[in-house]
Amino acid sequence: MTKYKAYFIDLDGTIYAGKTRYPAAKRFIERLQAAGTPFLFVTNNTTKLPEDVVKNLADNHDIHVSVDNVYTAGLATADYLDEQATSGPRTVYVIGEAGLKRALLAKRFIIDEVTPRYVVVGLDSDATYHKFATATLAIQRGATFIGTNSDSNIPKEQGLMPGAGSLVKMVEYATQQRAFYIGKPEAIIMTKALSRMNLRPEDVVMVGDNYNTDIKAGQNVGMDTLLVYTGVSTPEQMALVDRKPTHAIKSLDDWKLD
Repeated sequence: MTKYKAYFIDLDGTIYAGKTRYPAAKRFIERLQAAGTPFLFVTNNTTKLPEDVVKNLADNHDIHVSVDNVYTAGLATADYLDEQATSGPRTVYVIGEAGLKRALLAKRFIIDEVTPRYVVVGLDSDATYHKFATATLAIQRGATFIGTNSDSNIPKEQGLMPGAGSLVKMVEYATQQRAFYIGKPEAIIMTKALSRMNLRPEDVVMVGDNYNTDIKAGQNVGMDTLLVYTGVSTPEQMALVDRKPTHAIKSLDDWKLD
């Protein structure tokens, strides 16, 4: 196996499925920690802040990391908009949960339901018709339309549940406009994660369960990829794609660090 300087790792479907534990994932993280190999969870989850992700990993999966090990699509969205809004109003309307809203508020954005400069749509388990209507009208009035990520589904203990991308698509259909996406498989979240760790794409391997998000995200920035068959993508599906992952394994127990 190739020895990498660092690992970017997905969460849902790779490290766990909802509250379902993946024992091989716990062993994998502990092997990285024992070897002193840097790693960053690069996740499309926007419902939580890093503190919440760390607590969930510890309480539900007995995996112990720090907030410095977590970079979410919510943080990447806030970082991106912070760079864009160097002048003019910092107003935003959000379909999303606390993690996304708090990330934007931390960058001094103001929630505005009437004339926001940006409309950001992410995963929201309490989404209502009113929220979609408010977002649609704001975009029609000229607000820039941002989608946190394009995940159609997320692996949970019940099965594959609707992801943020499903909500974004509803607003795209209503407005007849395509969102500008931040999270995997887009390059934005990956380049910001690389910058945060002061690494080059060739130094890192992207580990994930979803070919269309995790693997393509790595490929889009020239990074090696490691697909693990514990979530969304299957060997049968991979047999049909032209651009294969660099590596593919059944379990994280099968991966040797060097």
